[in-house]
Amino acid sequence: MSYWEQLERPAPDAVTVAGVELRRRSRVRLHPRRAADVFDVALEGKSAIVEEIVESMEGGVQLAVTVEDDPGRDLGIDRRMGHRFFFTPDEVEPLGDEPSPVGTPRVLVAGIGNVFLGDDGFGVEVASRLARSKLPPGVVVEDFGIRGMDLAYALADYEVAVLVDALPRGNTPGTLYLIEPELGDGEVAVEAHGMDPVKVLSLARHLSERLPRVLVVGCEPAKVLDIEHDELSGELSEPVRASLDQAVRMVEGVVDELVNEGKESI
Repeated sequence: MSYWEQLERPAPDAVTVAGVELRRRSRVRLHPRRAADVFDVALEGKSAIVEEIVESMEGGVQLAVTVEDDPGRDLGIDRRMGHRFFFTPDEVEPLGDEPSPVGTPRVLVAGIGNVFLGDDGFGVEVASRLARSKLPPGVVVEDFGIRGMDLAYALADYEVAVLVDALPRGNTPGTLYLIEPELGDGEVAVEAHGMDPVKVLSLARHLSERLPRVLVVGCEPAKVLDIEHDELSGELSEPVRASLDQAVRMVEGVVDELVNEGKESI
């Protein structure tokens, strides 16, 4: 494997510690073994969140973490030094998640779009990245691609659906949106292998007596490709690709808020 190939090699999505699978957003307790500096002493016993799993060129795996009670944790999430720390798997203790109370809403995060139409694949890529994260119980991430009919039927099983999609609204490419659309009565027709979110939601409304609350996390594409007139491309534009990490954090924040709202209403 060449030097550049080693640099581009993806780190594992998860590591197993004491029989527990740890992935991004897993909670751990820190037990530094080196005690090499003041940070090691100060962080002993602290609870932390895994932000990323990284692998060196030699194959060594480390967990990049932020400390839960750090007032500057947001800086660590943004990869700022002094608020983001690295530990080997044998220096952390897995912490169990709090049990999800009865009544916590079931949330579907649906990545939608055509991966062969450039930026239209935004939602699918975000769903792929979210699948590597540890999400609250009751939250399901699924890549629906262009399977509009499947999504319409799936919506009935959830209290809330977060649709992730390219969303052209005329702003700067890469701009992210969070909207809660109002769904009126519309056409029911939907292509079995197409994904028009409005038509999908209209169909779902006619398939079930209850339509879940729907939120949309969208990204302004650099260009909207037409499958009949444009050359197919499986690559996202640079502005859209640069927005992916922020989009993942946005969806995670929305999901956390939805779950916490459900807990408070119990």
